[in-house]
Amino acid sequence: METEVTFGLHRLCLLLMLTASTLPYYSQGSWVWLGITSLGVPEKMGCSNLPLTNRQKDLCKRKPYLLPSIKEGARLAIHECKSQFKHERWNCTTGAHPEVFGYELTSGTKETAFIYAVTAAGLVHSVTRSCSAGNMTECSCDTSLQGGGSPSEGWHWGGCSDDIQYGIWFSRKFIDHAMKNMTLKGQDALLTMNQHNSEVGRQAVGKMMSTDCRCHGVSGSCAVKTCWKTMSSFEKVGSFLKDRYENSIQVLDRSKKKVRRKEKEQRKFPDQKVGISGTRGRECNRTSSGPDGCNLLCCGRGYNTHVVRHVERCECKFVWCCYVRCRRCESMTDVHTCK
Repeated sequence: METEVTFGLHRLCLLLMLTASTLPYYSQGSWVWLGITSLGVPEKMGCSNLPLTNRQKDLCKRKPYLLPSIKEGARLAIHECKSQFKHERWNCTTGAHPEVFGYELTSGTKETAFIYAVTAAGLVHSVTRSCSAGNMTECSCDTSLQGGGSPSEGWHWGGCSDDIQYGIWFSRKFIDHAMKNMTLKGQDALLTMNQHNSEVGRQAVGKMMSTDCRCHGVSGSCAVKTCWKTMSSFEKVGSFLKDRYENSIQVLDRSKKKVRRKEKEQRKFPDQKVGISGTRGRECNRTSSGPDGCNLLCCGRGYNTHVVRHVERCECKFVWCCYVRCRRCESMTDVHTCK
């Protein structure tokens, strides 16, 4: 059954008013593992020295061969998040280890929903890829399809289908189970929302799987085809989740307390304490009406324009024998940055 990404209000979730002072302790169990990307070779450090919760360390000790996949899953997620939001006000800001996403993972916003979904999906993708590559003994290819197909239509299942079920199982075990017994009073709703969005990310990897086939026959006649299931590129998974983000459903807030909008002169755009860097200095597109446009990206503060001089080699020709002769070309470009 297809599910949808949900998100809560800023610092609000269902019936609860969550305070900033309690949130970091709660969220640490589910996201601190992303700091593994800053390590050189995590498998050489030993599980006890890695940025993991106690539950994750125990799992690591039982399955140390999965450490490269855990690191690759975190890298995939962070890279794809930055790629999907590169033209938006929030451009997937990541701080220093271990606060990879910082405040955004505790705020209960649409962005929080995307982060939980894409990180869970990244772990599924990397572990499944490692299984198919034969890097682990307890998983390999998915053989459940083999032997089936449609001989009358000239094709059958074979090859090495990606064993996505093992990847999904490990992602749940590593991320969701690590959060159990770690919540503080009054935070069950946010936990439920985060677990829901993590599951959306896992299902997205499965939903985006495709069928690849190879032809067999005399002189490439393709009389018979062998087909198998394979995961789509993680870029496609990220695009699918970004679409879900754009059409996400807001969790209803039943609290009586209202959040008042600050007057313009009282607003603080950057807030380094919570990891919000603002958009000052970000390059924008003056002619765009989308999220990368100067009006939206700069939050109505205006933008500066300066001219950038580019120098490059051009009109290159090969001269016999044996070197390349080029001209030196210059061009001027207007660059717009937010005030």
